[in-house]
Amino acid sequence: MLILPPLVVFPSRLASTRLPGKPLADIAGRPMIVHVLDAALKADIGPVVVAAADPEICQAVTNAGGTAVLTDAGLPSGSDRVWQAVQALDPNGQYGTIINLQGDLPTLEPEALHAVLKVMDNPAFDIGTLVAPMTSEEEKEASSVVKVACHFDPTTEQAAALYFSRQLIPWGQGPFWHHVGLYGWRRTALARFVDLPPSGLEKRESLEQLRALENGMRIGCARIAIAPFGVDTPQDLERARRLLGA
Repeated sequence: MLILPPLVVFPSRLASTRLPGKPLADIAGRPMIVHVLDAALKADIGPVVVAAADPEICQAVTNAGGTAVLTDAGLPSGSDRVWQAVQALDPNGQYGTIINLQGDLPTLEPEALHAVLKVMDNPAFDIGTLVAPMTSEEEKEASSVVKVACHFDPTTEQAAALYFSRQLIPWGQGPFWHHVGLYGWRRTALARFVDLPPSGLEKRESLEQLRALENGMRIGCARIAIAPFGVDTPQDLERARRLLGA
């Protein structure tokens, strides 16, 4: 079977609790979802698809020349939305690696996708993700910033994620790592993950990736210099508009 490039899929829905309609929020004259789409296309690692919960998102993506798949609005998570789109687009399983990108990262650099793809070259990991060093006390204290317990040796570019938390971890001297919500999945790992029930720590921390760790999956981390910020609030949106020249 011909092995094709990775498939990049990012879920998007209008029903955000803190910022309703945020995928279509205008930033520098374009919807936020289109800024993320552009970054993914510039990475040039494979086809890019938006897994949308709403027809309005599909329309915005197709108007910008992108590809969108309308998924079931009642799906419980972004990972479920990604998997439904993958099954619709690639029923024969030609794409062995799925890059799951979050649709609320308008300042994402295309190089980030290459970084997570390198983790997927390591057969020790089922899932790849990114971390960036924390640079402020505000980051360390914010529950919206997810922290990762991982350790990079001086000679290694990758590290295993041992735990994720909204609290600052680990204890002691050393760098603290800000988790960036971008994942590489082996197709088999994603298929298994969406069939698993939410786990205890996942529900306690409200962090989906803990389901994978609690079920024995290994998550590898690669470092990037700066974490792209997620747009979750009106204040975040104004910051994005300032940064992107709106």
